[in-house]
Amino acid sequence: MEEFIGKLWHNWVTKAAAGHYPEAAVKLGEVEKTAGILFRAFGGDPGLKVAAATSEEHGARRRWLQRVAGSNEKVAQARRDAETLRLPPEIAAFPDKSLNRDLYLWLAALAASDVAPEQPWFIRNQRATLAALHNYPGLRPRYERLVAAHLAARIAASQLQPDEAAQENALRQAMQQPGTVDGLPPLTSVKSRPPQPVLLWLIASEMRAAGKVADPNGEVPPEGSGSNAEPEKQAHKAEQVETPDNKAPVLAMFRAESLPTWAEYVRVNRAYDDDENPNAKDAAKDLDKLSLTRDGETAVSRVKFDLDLPSAAEDDTPVGPGIALPEWDYRKAQMLEAHCHLQPMIAQDAGHAALPPELAATARKLRGQFAALAPQRRWLKAQPDGPELDVDACVRNHADRSSGHTPEGGGYLSQERCERDLACLLLADLSMSTDAWISDSHRIVDVIRDSLLLFSEALSTTGDRFGIYGFSSLRRQNVRFHLLKDFNGRYDAAARARILAIKPGFYTRMGAALRQASSILYEQPAARRLLLIITDGKPNDLDLYDSRYGIEDTRMAVHEARRMGLTPFCVTIDREAGAYLPYLFGPAGFCVIRKPEELPRRLPLLYAQLTRD
Repeated sequence: MEEFIGKLWHNWVTKAAAGHYPEAAVKLGEVEKTAGILFRAFGGDPGLKVAAATSEEHGARRRWLQRVAGSNEKVAQARRDAETLRLPPEIAAFPDKSLNRDLYLWLAALAASDVAPEQPWFIRNQRATLAALHNYPGLRPRYERLVAAHLAARIAASQLQPDEAAQENALRQAMQQPGTVDGLPPLTSVKSRPPQPVLLWLIASEMRAAGKVADPNGEVPPEGSGSNAEPEKQAHKAEQVETPDNKAPVLAMFRAESLPTWAEYVRVNRAYDDDENPNAKDAAKDLDKLSLTRDGETAVSRVKFDLDLPSAAEDDTPVGPGIALPEWDYRKAQMLEAHCHLQPMIAQDAGHAALPPELAATARKLRGQFAALAPQRRWLKAQPDGPELDVDACVRNHADRSSGHTPEGGGYLSQERCERDLACLLLADLSMSTDAWISDSHRIVDVIRDSLLLFSEALSTTGDRFGIYGFSSLRRQNVRFHLLKDFNGRYDAAARARILAIKPGFYTRMGAALRQASSILYEQPAARRLLLIITDGKPNDLDLYDSRYGIEDTRMAVHEARRMGLTPFCVTIDREAGAYLPYLFGPAGFCVIRKPEELPRRLPLLYAQLTRD
């Protein structure tokens, strides 16, 4: 009964306090795609991704009922930084659902019109508002409705202290008539509170704290290691701090009687210091700010990963001294020459192998379908020489001579073999993330392996020239480029053995691999050259590559391939790829396969569609 009454009281007082309307709430997931498209259409940075903002205490005054209900203490406000446009995870500020949705769209338009990001918060948002309303006057009716609804929900200036009231009046004027207020009046009392949050504006993004931490190039948990839980999408406010010394630990007192005796021994699983805290994620959600540091200690997941790495005796054989490749630094807008070292490799002692029996039926079906694409002989008419007469050409030539004209063509038929003048290079992501299981019997790398085999079986029927390579990386000095089948080699038992020998490891420095693949494909004498990339996630590596840096470098590598006359196309099984692949490959330059187990069957058919005349 007490719990029931408590729920009734909580629901009533929360609703009476106002400021939150759950029945009209709009979540970011509902408008994330629309807001992203609008942001980029209005001229926003196409490299920014849309993500959820953090909820923070604002410290402003609240109504009496809000204090009783404990509501409206925290608020998530929009902000943007060098990599992310962060919007509130949910907006329920207005009783009208359409207004909540319009607020998302307005914030996206405001972020795209942020013409003075270096200015103070108050001036910056007024200028951004003026720019948005000037460039897109159709937004003005929505903006005016949002301003009216937001001002009605704010505490009136008459209910505030004089200095707070002056700030509130300045904010109201700045929202109703942007550009007319030069600054906020100062607070004069120690009891004064900050102004109420302005939901229609962006807040400043905090810079990373500058502190002495461990080496940023030190080892971090590798891709594919640790927990297999779903990625946490909730954002957290964080700060970077130094590792505590703990030179003077507190002496913990205990009672000797509490120690278990031999007779009281109980068989339990003993936790180790390196074990992950199962309650850490729940505890992080309750914290206002996370303090992060590098302690330089080895985590258990890292040890497990290192044990999975092949030794030098079991690793693939390096081919040659390696290749120095450039890398694009978007922050400097500069190509860093010889920044990466790419090492070609080939599987040692792979031997020879036949096609796995479970793929035989599918391969036979694909060979039958691709036989129609194989080069065929056709008759060419009106040729100067040939084994047979072209009756139509002979009649036309006789009529031309009779009328006093000179015949334009010959009178023979000849046969010619019609070759498909194209070449394809297939580049497969072999990073550690492909070691993840997608079913009880298959990992991602198993699906990629089957796809490469069936792809090769299909193209060997058409006679198209193709090469297959794989890649992974461990920082910029060690980009591994695996040769599975080159353009000059035949697809035979040795090539099948190399494909069957692929194994996952390391990371995904895609830009360097794309540049090397483009260089190889560019040398092929073909009218059409297709560069197919198979991956299961976005570019990342141990260093700065696991950020927008990697996205921008990969995008530049794709542009370089297109300037070379190549056609890059990405096939991915990452369900979240829609957030970044359009920026990398363009709206028609990629394909997302929702069910990874369908990749082996769909990849050859996708190739047939891409190379159709």
